[in-house]
Amino acid sequence: MDVTKQTVGMIGSGSWATAIIKMLGDNTVDKSIFWWIRNRETADYIRNYRHNPNYLSAITVKIPKRHIHTDIRTVIEHADIVVLNTPAAFLKDALKRVPNEAFQDKIVVSAIKGIIPDENQIVGDYLQEHYQVPIDRIAVIGGPCHAEEVSLEKLSYLTVASKNREVAALVASLISTRYIKTNVSDDIYGTEYAAILKNIYAVAGGMCHGVGFGDNFQAVLVSNAVREMAHFVNTVHPIARDIKESAYLGDLLVTAYSQFSRNRTFGNMIGKGYSVKSAQLEMNMVAEGYYASYCIQQICIKYRIDLPICNAVYNVLYGHQSPIVEMKALAEQLT
Repeated sequence: MDVTKQTVGMIGSGSWATAIIKMLGDNTVDKSIFWWIRNRETADYIRNYRHNPNYLSAITVKIPKRHIHTDIRTVIEHADIVVLNTPAAFLKDALKRVPNEAFQDKIVVSAIKGIIPDENQIVGDYLQEHYQVPIDRIAVIGGPCHAEEVSLEKLSYLTVASKNREVAALVASLISTRYIKTNVSDDIYGTEYAAILKNIYAVAGGMCHGVGFGDNFQAVLVSNAVREMAHFVNTVHPIARDIKESAYLGDLLVTAYSQFSRNRTFGNMIGKGYSVKSAQLEMNMVAEGYYASYCIQQICIKYRIDLPICNAVYNVLYGHQSPIVEMKALAEQLT
């Protein structure tokens, strides 16, 4: 595929969207970048000052003012490649004014690490069913990579997955920089599901820390989480894959351990006694693991998969069980 003169449209204005805007701006491939910002005041601020006032404000936005829009249809219309980067729970609302044919002949990239709640679908399946985007025109961006470290230009690695390796390679070529190394994969389903599951495991890790468990237990938790992840993705989408690759294990590790992990922070607050609502309000950021916990539970029922760690997180977040009681019960199941 020709990688010159592509136009990329970013949908979303959170920390991860802002981080990818930085990658696109620092990347040397000739391209145009358009950015959809929901909030008009935020859009005006970015146009005037070239910084996102709400997330990663140290990043300088290298986009012409005229390419920053509050009309999502304008951004999608201009784009050859559309990057969806809102929280999963808000994607349907963001796209509600977008006609079904809007994505025709475009490459659509999911940088969303979550499940669409009402449909209980990963983003790739949602795009195929509701917008008729062919599977070979869909790509997924996976970690391990925290937005905060992108802002600091810390060396990071990303995997771009697509059934069409040319599509994956094209997207990867547009976000590679001196501090971003990219890999390509054809495991679009495994990459997307792994990105969702690792958020639940990070919530579990945070809960365990919040109730007073130490690093020794955290290591056991994460090693069991790797096996759970492999069991799930190999059941839901059985192909040959190495769960130890960075898109799976690496993303899990950084989300479970990093100081920047919002899911771990959320779980830690729950473990310390916060209610779900109070934790969400204090964080003022979306922890995808909360929504994913419910959705993954429904998928596990469908496929008859038993995931003890995911079950424990679900029991606390949605079954209103005591974190300390649930984590102690989980500890008896881990090896």
